[in-house]
Amino acid sequence: MKQLTKAEEDIMQVLWKLEEANVATIIDEFPEPKPAYNTVSTIVRILESKNFVSYRKEGRGHIYFPNVQKSDYSDQSIHKLMDGYFQGSFKSMVSFFMKKNDISISEMETIMKEINKEK
Repeated sequence: MKQLTKAEEDIMQVLWKLEEANVATIIDEFPEPKPAYNTVSTIVRILESKNFVSYRKEGRGHIYFPNVQKSDYSDQSIHKLMDGYFQGSFKSMVSFFMKKNDISISEMETIMKEINKEK
């Protein structure tokens, strides 16, 4: 799976949230100053070429929807982060974030309970 640019990821976040939308609806989800219509339209077409997005025709326009699940992209991104910066070590990555975010042992225990609950 390809990596997304920040702009592409911003648009995917909107599509994951809305599940489907036209360009005008995507723009409405952004805070001020809103991106230009042509900019969003171009990025959506790039996402389509990367197979992240598909569309169906509706009237004279298009309704776009994600081809890639948010969870699948998140998993791939986390693994890339872990491999690229922490030599594939989950332990090193967690340790880094604990130190940088000043997480207490009790907070870490709560996180571990949540992880174990999900398994």
